[in-house]
Amino acid sequence: MIERKDEGSVAVLSIAHGPVNVMDLELLAAITETFTGLADDPARAVVLTGAGRAFSAGVDLSRILAGGQDYIAEFMPALSEALMAVFTFDRPVIAAVNGHAIAGGAVLALAADQRVMTSGKGAIGTPEALVGVAFPRAALDIVVYAVGEIVGRKMIIGAENYPPEQALALGIVDELADPESVVSRAVEVATGLGERIPADAFAHTKLQLRRHIIERVVNYGQDEDPKAVDVWRTRTTDGWMADYLERATRKK
Repeated sequence: MIERKDEGSVAVLSIAHGPVNVMDLELLAAITETFTGLADDPARAVVLTGAGRAFSAGVDLSRILAGGQDYIAEFMPALSEALMAVFTFDRPVIAAVNGHAIAGGAVLALAADQRVMTSGKGAIGTPEALVGVAFPRAALDIVVYAVGEIVGRKMIIGAENYPPEQALALGIVDELADPESVVSRAVEVATGLGERIPADAFAHTKLQLRRHIIERVVNYGQDEDPKAVDVWRTRTTDGWMADYLERATRKK
């Protein structure tokens, strides 16, 4: 589900979970387990990418609808845990966005330190509002931290998916690369950060930059996330999510 290949001092992790790497409980558990398992690993940096034609198309809404309220109650904390496992990882993490990074997939890419996106087909965005659901606190704060408040509000409230050139202009991604070289370019960036900066200095600085986000997630999440779960549950019963999924499927 998470495939690893080492490129020098960089661990290249590829999400391999179906045609477009949708997020379900199993994938979220694999992401959390993989990143926590790297605690004592010699890798100096990580590149996170997707196998196939997408980075990740986001949450598996079909599974949400089929699983119902009990599944959502388990899924939402698992989503936050996986995102925070990437966001708090103490070494450089570069997302090689090799195709679509939508909704939860976009947040996962934004949890990295930098993003290299393919200049080919693909889009990145957070259309959760169109699905009719609320962000868990971790996802919301990761988006705003990564792109700033103005662009973050634009992404979250506007609920658009941006093509690579527009994503670069907005600062959602840091650079573009040809489809065949997006991973190798991400490895170059990761290698530079991992080898030019002492590991302890990078880890401490990264914690300093992100500490307020970690504290916000802990302090606000316990109050807000149960409401987010309720919103997701409502969307599985009022027909809104099912209608969105049907429309999205027809567009493909």
